[in-house]
Amino acid sequence: MYWFLFIAVAIASYVVQLNLQRKFELYSRIPVSGGLSGRDVALRMLRENGIYDVDVTCIDGQLTDHYDPTKKTVNLSRDVYNGRSITAASVAAHECGHAVQHAVAYAPLQMRSALVPVVQFASKWVTWVLLAGMLLIQMFPGVMIAGIIMFAMTTLFSFVTLPVEIDASRRAISWMNHSGIADASNIEPAEEALRAAAYTYVVAALASLGTLMYYVMILAGSRRN
Repeated sequence: MYWFLFIAVAIASYVVQLNLQRKFELYSRIPVSGGLSGRDVALRMLRENGIYDVDVTCIDGQLTDHYDPTKKTVNLSRDVYNGRSITAASVAAHECGHAVQHAVAYAPLQMRSALVPVVQFASKWVTWVLLAGMLLIQMFPGVMIAGIIMFAMTTLFSFVTLPVEIDASRRAISWMNHSGIADASNIEPAEEALRAAAYTYVVAALASLGTLMYYVMILAGSRRN
């Protein structure tokens, strides 16, 4: 059962990533209204939402775009920062959507931020704790239970991330539509680009849940034995 789930998630992850790359590449050829760069779009969205204490920076890498609430920076990859396509505009607006969430104290974002220190600790040690737990499961089942609890925190983080990402995309599309950044000719590609990105978080959450179930089944099987 687990291997079936593992293979299904692996295939789904591959398909989602392939779809994301294809759509981002396709929509990177569609110019955004007004010829604005990703940086321009980000600054405009922040200002129109009354946010003046967040900087927009350029970082290396692909799909490395993110909002850092601790430093109050919207960090855009070079292709997005300098790009003048609907893909660049959508990604920039999405990351600014997180800045808006932060400004209005959006509850799921606050919950995710609160989980970050716990998840960072759990991610650092969970592999070793689970390995020790499986080796010592008959003598010290508490070690396995501790590992499962730690992994459960990372799974919870994955699921809390879903509404945060979906809401940021909703805010981005709504603003792009009302501000005139996107028009009738490119609002649908913008929505599809962000939807494709959201699917990656869904697959990641399901994969984490499936792995958690696997460890729970190992613990349950050891107790029956």
